[in-house]
Amino acid sequence: MSSSDQPESDPSTPPAPPPQSNGFHAFQPVYDEAPSALSTELRPRTNATLTVRIVKSFEYRTFKAMVLPDLNLETLTVGQLMDLVRERLKTAPGFKPFRALQLDTMKVYTVAHGHKTTNLIINLENDEWILDDPSKTLAEIGAENETELSMFNRAAYEAFKANPEIKWE
Repeated sequence: MSSSDQPESDPSTPPAPPPQSNGFHAFQPVYDEAPSALSTELRPRTNATLTVRIVKSFEYRTFKAMVLPDLNLETLTVGQLMDLVRERLKTAPGFKPFRALQLDTMKVYTVAHGHKTTNLIINLENDEWILDDPSKTLAEIGAENETELSMFNRAAYEAFKANPEIKWE
């Protein structure tokens, strides 16, 4: 094989290390020099994806996540989001056990790249994150791309908060 038959090598790519005695090459990770953007920066608030955690039982830690893509957080209100979730519950596959729930409250679980709670079912620490005003837009409450919200029954939440006992571990 002549030198003209060999493909040209890219001068920016470092040469491969010589094979080890067992025939394998040493691992050489490739690092992207460009800083990676945060997921909150990849999509604007006018085209965000939210995850709503539909909580069935606090004590048994049963919830199911509903991913809602392509939402405009600048115009969508908390009340409209709650109505959207209730409507999707009626028809979405896999949510049949959640359809009879009285879901009347929404609370921020976590914002992307923010503090996460140690409680796997709901954020008990910050009651100011309960979204009591259904007329506020999601942008006004601080939601951004990949924010997680919890939707649940307020009476069940208050009972669990008074006695946060897990019945299933």
